[in-house]
Amino acid sequence: MTEETRTPMRRIAVVTDSTSDIAPELAERYRITVVPLTVTIGDESFVDGVLTQQEFFDRMNAAHRLPTTSQPAAGAFSEAYARALETADHVISVHISSKLSGTIGAAHAAAEQFAGRVHVFDSLNLSWGCAWQVLEAARCAAEGAALETALERIASVRDRVRLIVGLDGLENLAKGGRIGRVGAFVGSILNLKVTLTVAPDGAFVPLARSRGEKAALKHTLEWIAEQMGTAEKGRFAVGHALSPERALWLRDEISKRFRVAEMVVYEAGSVICTHTGTGWGVAVLPE
Repeated sequence: MTEETRTPMRRIAVVTDSTSDIAPELAERYRITVVPLTVTIGDESFVDGVLTQQEFFDRMNAAHRLPTTSQPAAGAFSEAYARALETADHVISVHISSKLSGTIGAAHAAAEQFAGRVHVFDSLNLSWGCAWQVLEAARCAAEGAALETALERIASVRDRVRLIVGLDGLENLAKGGRIGRVGAFVGSILNLKVTLTVAPDGAFVPLARSRGEKAALKHTLEWIAEQMGTAEKGRFAVGHALSPERALWLRDEISKRFRVAEMVVYEAGSVICTHTGTGWGVAVLPE
């Protein structure tokens, strides 16, 4: 490669994992490297993102037991970091909460090989609660921001972003070991919709039980308003697990109530859906 064709060095490259639910086209646009987790259904394993959401749910519903998920190997992160450092001075690697996955442990193990050039950042969140932080990192990279400035900006987003998840049932979370079985039993018997959030320490916390979809969606909007506080403008990401009509309804209702700086509507990936089942989610970032 000649001097004329060599890719200019950047200050920062950005890496994340597939539980951030960042679409491939968005990752490409912002030059984000996504290291995928894996979901295993029966005897078959799939890289997160290979199956469409409908294909995943069809396979999960036909399986005799709940799918399992596995974090990337440290080697997958090592490869991603090595490639990124060919064209960047540093890597910022933003990942799903350490309270919800061992993914960040694999990232830390890989980072040790790169003499302080890889900076692993615990989002203390998941899905677009994490993705808003990843995008902030990518914007810092595009602006040529200094490493310290970028880390401060990502931390500011982490402090402000909030995520609510609405579930049709708790069976998947319970079987996956994310909550106690008693909660799942009560939710199933009463046929309630359940909303959860992610606490500041990165763990799931229950918010409310609502009788029926309408009440649960109403509660979701009320919760969003609480998180917005006095802010009139914000960024919003509305996701769903086999519930596109709910996501579009929430998108429209949010747009009526607030000034929208950015709005993303997305499908949750297979790994997230393994643990949530069907439902919806909203990541709120007040401005």
